[in-house]
Amino acid sequence: MAKSRKDYNTRLEIIEHAVVSILEALDEEVREGLEQTPRRVAEMLLNEVCRDGDPLEKELSTMFVEEKIVRELIVAKDIPFCSFCEHHLIPYFGKAHIGYIPKAKVVGLSKLARLVYAAGKGFTIQERVTERIADALETKLEPIGIAVVIEAVHTCMIVRGVKAIGSSTTTSALRGLFRDSEGARAEFFSLVGKRGTNELGSII
Repeated sequence: MAKSRKDYNTRLEIIEHAVVSILEALDEEVREGLEQTPRRVAEMLLNEVCRDGDPLEKELSTMFVEEKIVRELIVAKDIPFCSFCEHHLIPYFGKAHIGYIPKAKVVGLSKLARLVYAAGKGFTIQERVTERIADALETKLEPIGIAVVIEAVHTCMIVRGVKAIGSSTTTSALRGLFRDSEGARAEFFSLVGKRGTNELGSII
């Protein structure tokens, strides 16, 4: 169910006041550059982080039956990805690669990009997002195999703690033929520019 505008405005006000409190706790002076910051942060969190409550599978609602491409690998790679770390509430971002082998059902490539965007909503961890994408594809398309890989840079590792500038994290979810067949895995990772276990370590 879509949320009302009143509900949106109420939440906007709550978040805005919370940001004001954070700035005050940090002893930040109210100056010209910060006057609109609480509203900007509130709008960003509601528009870019807040989930709409609909199941992820809705992004795959438009499908097609293509009997002739059964067992042919379909790959979409370098899909832009962004989410917010649930441990520190700051962004992590990168790219996703998706491959699947259909039994009959296929989906438009733009739907895969929408799926990645929707999966990144909310405060999350990368491992869970990777699994959610694979789960949605498995539920809606019932394919022979699914492979999902996400590569991301976590700002929580760059701006705090060890300050590991240049580091990145790779996660994968393999289902069906991609989990059972080394050849299928090798073909997918070759197409997305990976070298299998040498590059992705134990995740395969």
